[in-house]
Amino acid sequence: MTFTLSSTGFMDGDVLPEAQVKALGDASPQLSWSGAPEGTRSFAVTCYDPDAPTGSGFWHWTVANIPAVVTELAAGAGAADGSGLPQGAVQGRTDFGLPGFGGAAPPAGHGPHRYIFTVFAVDADRLDVTEDNSGAVFGFNLHFHTLAKASITATYENLG
Repeated sequence: MTFTLSSTGFMDGDVLPEAQVKALGDASPQLSWSGAPEGTRSFAVTCYDPDAPTGSGFWHWTVANIPAVVTELAAGAGAADGSGLPQGAVQGRTDFGLPGFGGAAPPAGHGPHRYIFTVFAVDADRLDVTEDNSGAVFGFNLHFHTLAKASITATYENLG
């Protein structure tokens, strides 16, 4: 079986809906996944913009320790207080400086940016991460515990 990720809000390659733009809605999208490999003990979800003018991209969302029985996050699950997430899940600090989902906010006139949403099938019940950890720390932990991953990408351009 193939590990897949989808959203009811957009398809791979679409323009990111206004609900996921920081200045317009700032809510995480609905995401669902299927086909996780045998041995999956939890999931993690990230949203990353590789086109940000930082030299290291920009982390818009990091979530880990989603129980293996969960295969969907509702729209808005990435609220800063974590109230929309399954019990035990932890959101890391985005590059905006706070935990929770931070919507698309590319500089005006910088061109289109890609927003890559990825779900990771993880071989551990819990990763050793906290809400104070950066995307890099989440990525480091995921590097050693990922069984499979699936992504969908949307674009957004701030025309000013």
